[in-house]
Amino acid sequence: MSIALALYQPDIAANTGTLLRLGACLGVTVHVIHPAGFALTDRNLARAGMDYLDKAALAEHASFAAFEAWRQHQARRLVLLTTKSSESAYAATFAPGDILLLGRESAGVPDSVAQVCDLRLRIPMQPGLRSINMALAGGMILGEALRQTGAFPVLSDAAPL
Repeated sequence: MSIALALYQPDIAANTGTLLRLGACLGVTVHVIHPAGFALTDRNLARAGMDYLDKAALAEHASFAAFEAWRQHQARRLVLLTTKSSESAYAATFAPGDILLLGRESAGVPDSVAQVCDLRLRIPMQPGLRSINMALAGGMILGEALRQTGAFPVLSDAAPL
């Protein structure tokens, strides 16, 4: 079972497109938990997702309750990336099958969602600064989770530059 990303009611199409492109490149499924703040269409995602959208593994869930029922059935750990945690994402141990949950750009996740998460982590930052862009934060921690679990794609024999 592979690491996955989950986006809780995303507000900004460009961030979702960016994470779908990242997911396509790294072989990671991206789960979108509705309602999103925009129509989840190729047109809305195309600028950031470019021509990678058709290669992305996208799973949509009608609500958090539907996502949570699916996750419980799959017995997967839910790891919330949040500014409200005091635990560093770089001190955590990730496991195959973890789902990294990113909250809404405008509001994060409600307390009721945070409470069902198995682990809550934050990215260490300079004092006085609020947060890192959601897509960048997702990319940073996804990279760490893939590194720890040995799940990065194998380098191909691509021609050197």
